[in-house]
Amino acid sequence: MVLDPAFPTSYPVAFMMGFLSSVHCIGMCGSIIGTLTLSLDAKIRASKAALIPYVFNYNAGRITSYALAGALVGILDLLIVLSIGKLDGYRLLQILSALIMTASGLYIGGWFPRFAYLEKAGLKLWKLIEPYGRRLLPVKNRLHAFLFGMVWGWLPCGLVYAALALAATAGSIPQSMLTMLFFGLGTLPAVMGVGIMTGLLTRLSRLRYFKQAAGLFMIVLALFAALPWLNPMAYTAHSAIH
Repeated sequence: MVLDPAFPTSYPVAFMMGFLSSVHCIGMCGSIIGTLTLSLDAKIRASKAALIPYVFNYNAGRITSYALAGALVGILDLLIVLSIGKLDGYRLLQILSALIMTASGLYIGGWFPRFAYLEKAGLKLWKLIEPYGRRLLPVKNRLHAFLFGMVWGWLPCGLVYAALALAATAGSIPQSMLTMLFFGLGTLPAVMGVGIMTGLLTRLSRLRYFKQAAGLFMIVLALFAALPWLNPMAYTAHSAIH
């Protein structure tokens, strides 16, 4: 077997990061969805069949922005690799990714609340983008819902930044985008705001031991990022055949 240096091509890892992150942030994201829902026409709110496409479009727009952010860190990845060399570049990105993921795991577990300060890094960009979201309120159609979701996707969030750190080690721009796509898909069960899963996740998010277990799992993922040869999913199928 030959190790594939692009650890995050194990997209289930990105999906699990999204799922664990949404368990921690369900209160904030749920309140955003609730506010947006209340801004809709009463006829739409009265019918689940009419409401669900709007909620889906909010989230489709949000995940689209995650993928675009993944493309940006993929470009950064390429610039770093070109400037200091492929092996050194990937190794540097793996270590930085592992450090940020470890911090996010400690944050989810309740052991490192100061990780939230990382969100300040995106405040300047958010101040530029947020006014465009206000112009779309109240949401009048599904296109507006999608566009508002795209604005929402740039809301400063330390756990999204942790996923971006993972995406930066993906090895190419398309793989970085896919990493963030799978991260976004992992957040859907909690953020869609419909069905039994949301109530279950809300109850779990209030359990200290569950949060700690989720944080520890995130730290294990960070270990895989720092030491990808420990991760069996970091081997390509082509390498396995040989």
